Amino acid sequence: MKIRKGDTVLIVSGKDRRKKGKVLEVFPRDDRAVIEGANLRKKHVKPKRSGQKGQIIEMPFPIHLSNLKLICQKCGKPTRVGSKIKENKKFRVCKKCGQSL
Repeated sequence: MKIRKGDTVLIVSGKDRRKKGKVLEVFPRDDRAVIEGANLRKKHVKPKRSGQKGQIIEMPFPIHLSNLKLICQKCGKPTRVGSKIKENKKFRVCKKCGQSL
């Protein structure tokens, strides 16, 4: 899993192409992630108590990880992610500038 919660990503394809957003949640089994402000869908919510009205809420739905590119914090460019092992610790590396993420 190369994208984690809290990362900033660029959406590469789909209806929200070229949008940037923060990763809110990642689902490793499905290879999907929820991005803040992207892939919004309307959900109908029933009223919880009597006398209260039902609502239509817009909420972000998951996007497949293949449609996302991580944005490097150091160089600010969308990049692929590599990995390096140093002193028995594995960490992610930006393929463009070589800095650890």
